[in-house]
Amino acid sequence: MIPQRIPLRSFGELKSLFPKAEDVDPDQMERVTRLKEQYLAARPNFDPDVAAYWAKYQRIFSPDGLWTCDPRALKDFANSEIGAHPGNQATFNSAWNGMGDAAAGETTRQTIEYLLRGPDDVPLEDRLEHLLSGTKPFAMTGFKEALLTPVLCVMYPDRFLTILKYTTKAGGKREIARMVYGLELPAPESVNWTLGRLILWSNDLLLDLAGEGFANRQHAAEFLWGAKDQL
Repeated sequence: MIPQRIPLRSFGELKSLFPKAEDVDPDQMERVTRLKEQYLAARPNFDPDVAAYWAKYQRIFSPDGLWTCDPRALKDFANSEIGAHPGNQATFNSAWNGMGDAAAGETTRQTIEYLLRGPDDVPLEDRLEHLLSGTKPFAMTGFKEALLTPVLCVMYPDRFLTILKYTTKAGGKREIARMVYGLELPAPESVNWTLGRLILWSNDLLLDLAGEGFANRQHAAEFLWGAKDQL
């Protein structure tokens, strides 16, 4: 007997099946709310120095700035921990050093340009996935999730949390959703779920759940990061 082929689900159908804020148990949400109140009372603001640094990179990543900036500014960003903590970027640095500033800078520019301003008919989720999976030949080696996400944080500071990985032993978006809100998000290897989509949809879910009252998205991310060890 020939096994029946399972039809692929559409982008919209998959997104509609992704966990939502209303899926959180009300008692768990109440516990998180109390913890949030305590956090905001103890730490009502966040490091103001980050704003100036990110404003600089908003100019650098702009359509005009990206193609005229000193390529070393792009390498510096990849190794900076101001506002986000991408960790050791040995793969990226090794690739950059091997290519040289000019070639590496050009490839990194193309990567960032595609992420931010790729074809309008390709959703941001899927542009991100193309860069993560290596299907675009111009994608810069090592410029992956922990660097692509900070680019989004800089350019869309009202939308993106500075939680840079979807899943990691130390605690990514998937682990935070489980430990803080009791939600089980899909595994990256699940059929039809791409990592690019999971990264963005989990960000939007956590942002919705965190709610208002924070100075910025970094402030909210810090709360979520700490909350996973307190609930």
